[in-house]
Amino acid sequence: MRILIRYFFRGVRVLLAPVMLISEKLSTPKAVERTPEEQAQVDAACQQLALYQFRTCPFCIKVRKEIARLGLNIELRDAQLDPAHKQALLEGGGKVKVPCLKITDDAGQATWLYESDEINRWLHQRFGA
Repeated sequence: MRILIRYFFRGVRVLLAPVMLISEKLSTPKAVERTPEEQAQVDAACQQLALYQFRTCPFCIKVRKEIARLGLNIELRDAQLDPAHKQALLEGGGKVKVPCLKITDDAGQATWLYESDEINRWLHQRFGA
């Protein structure tokens, strides 16, 4: 019985994945406009950030929309399809849970921030108007 339930939910995910991705594309907000100098500073700061995510995770989509709204160039690392990223997430953050924002400071120390609302709050405080 458990196997039937598992396959049922996998089937639902397979059917909903394209709908979620199309919905994300259609509803992604326009990026804030910055001067080229300000955008260069933001891009430099984003070099120290990486978002571990799954493509069709609704919470990851929420974070990616905020990244797009703020006009950030953050590296996206797919922890579902790339075993190296999954392992790095497990070793660095302690658990394979997405979304997770890896924040590396100037000294090279990494902070792992989980939860979409916390990530969006941090991004807004750091890069918002």
